Amino acid sequence: MPAYNEKVMDHFMNPRNVGEIKNADGVGEEGNPVCGDMMTFYIKVKDNKLDDVKFKTFGCGAAIAVSSMVSEMAKGMTLDEAMKLTPADVAGKLEGLPKNKLHCSNLGAQALHEAIKDYRNKQKAKAGGK
Repeated sequence: MPAYNEKVMDHFMNPRNVGEIKNADGVGEEGNPVCGDMMTFYIKVKDNKLDDVKFKTFGCGAAIAVSSMVSEMAKGMTLDEAMKLTPADVAGKLEGLPKNKLHCSNLGAQALHEAIKDYRNKQKAKAGGK
């Protein structure tokens, strides 16, 4: 088992923002078929900011810790700020991940970005595709 630091273990053992948002404004899913990790992010948007962020993750300890950290980091960000969130930002906030688990940090940021894209597509559709 890879050696996880205290921060990663804390987010794995006590993940924040776990769950599903009913009637979410945006939903994003990302997965890695090689390792079997699957992340789904749910967002609520208010005044162009992420008002609420929840996730459901099926995966290893690192995947759960990454999802928890991404959800914490993203809450309160504007949509544009959240779209700039990188895997390196997430790994840095977690104070590092084992090299063989770095792909997990990619999935978290990507799933969040997919939820924002989903929200923006729904907004475009509401506006008549403009």
